[in-house]
Amino acid sequence: MDMKTSAASHPDPAPADAGGPPAPAFVSLVADPRRRLLVFLLLLTALFMATLDNQIVSTALPTIVGEFGQLERFGWIGSAYLLTSSAVMPLYGKLGDLFGRKYVIMAAVAIFTLGSLVCGLAVSMDTLIAARVLQALGGGGIMVSIFSINADLFEARERARYQSYSSLVLMASGAVGPVLGGTLSDLFGWRSIFLVNLPIGIFVLTGLALLLPYRKPHRRPQIDYAGAILLAGAVASIVLWADSAQIFGSLVATESLAVVAFGLLCALGWVAVERRVPEPVVPLSLFSSRTVNLLLVVSVVSGAIGIGSVNYVALFLQTTTGLSPTFAGLLFIAMTGGIAAGSLWAGRRISKSGLYKPFSVASTGLGVISLLFFSQMHAGTPVYLIAAVMLMHGISVGMGQQVPVLGVQNAARRDDVGAATGTVTLARMSGAAIAISIYGAIISAGLGHLGGEIPGVANFRELTPQMLAALPEASRAAVAEAYADAFFPLFLTASGFVAIGFVAALMLKNTRLPLAGKVG
Repeated sequence: MDMKTSAASHPDPAPADAGGPPAPAFVSLVADPRRRLLVFLLLLTALFMATLDNQIVSTALPTIVGEFGQLERFGWIGSAYLLTSSAVMPLYGKLGDLFGRKYVIMAAVAIFTLGSLVCGLAVSMDTLIAARVLQALGGGGIMVSIFSINADLFEARERARYQSYSSLVLMASGAVGPVLGGTLSDLFGWRSIFLVNLPIGIFVLTGLALLLPYRKPHRRPQIDYAGAILLAGAVASIVLWADSAQIFGSLVATESLAVVAFGLLCALGWVAVERRVPEPVVPLSLFSSRTVNLLLVVSVVSGAIGIGSVNYVALFLQTTTGLSPTFAGLLFIAMTGGIAAGSLWAGRRISKSGLYKPFSVASTGLGVISLLFFSQMHAGTPVYLIAAVMLMHGISVGMGQQVPVLGVQNAARRDDVGAATGTVTLARMSGAAIAISIYGAIISAGLGHLGGEIPGVANFRELTPQMLAALPEASRAAVAEAYADAFFPLFLTASGFVAIGFVAALMLKNTRLPLAGKVG
């Protein structure tokens, strides 16, 4: 079959939760199963590369600051990446819908690889931050494009199983990133954490060029430049405001409020523009679907818990339970194993039954319980109980990881799958950014009044695990109690987030994903 014309031979289906003509039979972008698997593995490699890079830099930051100085700017190394990647996600989704996904994802991988090279050759902190922006311009596109291409490769039910593998890669990169970053920095210097992307990026580009067919969309490209710029401004403002406690000193500082005002103006302008243009970067019709709106809420919650809480769980384990960094890291194996088990099991069950609502309900419900258990932990909690709760939390995250993407893609028109995927991915990243800010503010408020009250501890913010281990037993116990008190409202807040997701999941229709060649 000629892949260039296959899309044009099939009319657009109506959204899954709306009336309209029957949906056409699904035609995979890659007909040969072996070739399809190779393409999918290439996509997973690109996804791992892009998501790993957001985590791998964390353990190398002290070394980078030691070489360049400018400690006050080191937070921008991570923030610049998150800001930019979030801002471009919706645009990449729309570009894939308009121009075909092959060349869009290849452009994203090429930009990311070039950005990695510039990061590795950086001569100053300013150069490195600018290079991270370039990296993120590609990294945001990689994430969105991959989930959109999955919709072209696999029919809805089969996609559930493969989407679970993509979710595993997302979580694995978060778990492996800090360890790999520290190891590479120690062995080859901090520049190696960026330069290692060059051979991987070239390999992925070559593979996609040879194996991924080009399917030409049947509509004439019309780029909504104004909408894209305004949406990017609104999204960047949300993420920047979420980081404003660190950047400007407070979420309600004058600069922070100015960011909020700018974001609101961009959002209002974006809505006004999208109502008039023929090809909006994110079709407003998406938000007329009750299913899409509920799944966006679930996606925000997923980001807040699955991404936003990871670093705080690690801090909690080291400070509250008295575990060493190594032992705390080993306990994350239980969480990672739970994520893998939950994701794979849910993916297979959704693939067989076509029903995704039960797994979203189970995921959020179990998440509330696990976070409430976390709130009751203290220095005397047995290790096996900690591991059990970590496993439970991992299972809860894994079961619901792929649900928002699957559900939104199924509810959207086929021509809008890219834009829909970009929107739901953006919701997850925005949830993570906002949650990180809220969690940080809670911890700071809980520990802010304790400076100098514990013997041997002048500043909680500068207390490393090594310094904690060197304290007298009475001081260590006091530190553990102080952190337990500070983390208690954090875990309650996190459980409240998940409870909102639980209510949204309960309100979902029990939609059944269609079988190949059949109307769902």
